[in-house]
Amino acid sequence: MKTVVVIPARLNSSRLPNKVLLDLKGKTVVQRVYEQCLKARNIDAVYIATDSQEVLKSCQKYTENIILTSSEHESGTDRIAEAVSQIECDYVINVQGDEPFIEPELIEQLADALINDSSLQMSSAMHRIDQVSDLKNPNVVKVTVTSNKSALYFSRSIIPHHRDEWDALLNHHIKVPEALNFYRHLGIYGYSKKFLLEFSEMLPSYLERLEKLEQLRAIENGFAIQMIETSYNSIGIDTQEDYEKAQHLLER
Repeated sequence: MKTVVVIPARLNSSRLPNKVLLDLKGKTVVQRVYEQCLKARNIDAVYIATDSQEVLKSCQKYTENIILTSSEHESGTDRIAEAVSQIECDYVINVQGDEPFIEPELIEQLADALINDSSLQMSSAMHRIDQVSDLKNPNVVKVTVTSNKSALYFSRSIIPHHRDEWDALLNHHIKVPEALNFYRHLGIYGYSKKFLLEFSEMLPSYLERLEKLEQLRAIENGFAIQMIETSYNSIGIDTQEDYEKAQHLLER
């Protein structure tokens, strides 16, 4: 069984232009993502998928595993699917190109979930939400799960609804009480190659269009997503503030 990581690296970004090529202590953001992925022990190869000649030329300085894809893709998943159609593999881990601190151990866990259960088509990750401000933030995607950590639903709203003490939770707490389980979804995915190619051909679903969350397409079509709970708190680079924070972390 062969498992690969594919990193979608789109140059255009509305909030932070050219973010994947920004310098982080002598290396680009996407190079740091690539090098973190190489540390995962159960990964056979790491690829970068891009529609940009500028990204291609930059990445060629440290790897030959670059796949040039169409510029017409509406999502990173579609870009990943095109790239994977050219790769001989069984499983694929999708790591975002703006996650320079991604933990290799999390990549390993996502891959193991698929490798160890042949009936599973998709895996992803989550961590506990401990700040009420994150609960209220629609940009923090929440996920609620079954007892065996299979995803029930993803939402920008607060799920589940804590009926008995809702007002107290939202208006009188800074931290989420330890007895309450709220989870933030992290945008890293594992797929079987077969399912990924099928998924990219599915029409966008109702809930996906409503919430603007692509993973809901899998749920609506009856596919399970096994969630891996992690202590890793995603440090993606979407804004200038994120970029400055990443520089500070590297300096430390």
